[in-house]
Amino acid sequence: MPDGENRPALTGINDRALREDESGAMRKFIVIVIASMSLEAAAAGGPPDAQRQAELTRLVREDCGSCHGMRLTGGLGSALTVDALRDKPAEALVATVMYGRPGTAMPPWRTMLSEADVRWIVAQLAAGFPETKR
Repeated sequence: MPDGENRPALTGINDRALREDESGAMRKFIVIVIASMSLEAAAAGGPPDAQRQAELTRLVREDCGSCHGMRLTGGLGSALTVDALRDKPAEALVATVMYGRPGTAMPPWRTMLSEADVRWIVAQLAAGFPETKR
C-alpha cells in the first residue's frame, strides 16, 4: 500500500502485534548478549596469580584473623575452619565477604577485593586455609 493510504484495522493490529513480537525478541537478544558478556568477564578474571595469592593469604590471616581468630577458629566473628564452613554454600560465603553482614561487625570487602579474590579465599577456606609464607 502506498504511503498515506489507510490500512484496514486488522492489518494495523497485525502490524502492532508484529512490532511487539520483534520488540520482545530484541529484549531477549539483549539479555542474552549481556549475560554472555558477564560470563566472559567473569571467566576472564580467573584465579589470582601467585603474588596476589600470597597477599590474600596474609590479609586473611591478619585482617580476617583479627575478628575470626588468628587461627580462624573463631573470636568476635565465627570460625572459618573446614568443619565450621562445611554446610555453608560457597555463594553465600562469597556474598558475605563481598557485602558484609549488616548489623554485625562483618564489613563489606568489595572495595578492596575483587570477586575472583573472594572466590579464591572461599575455596581456600573450604580446603583448609594455608599458612602465611614468610
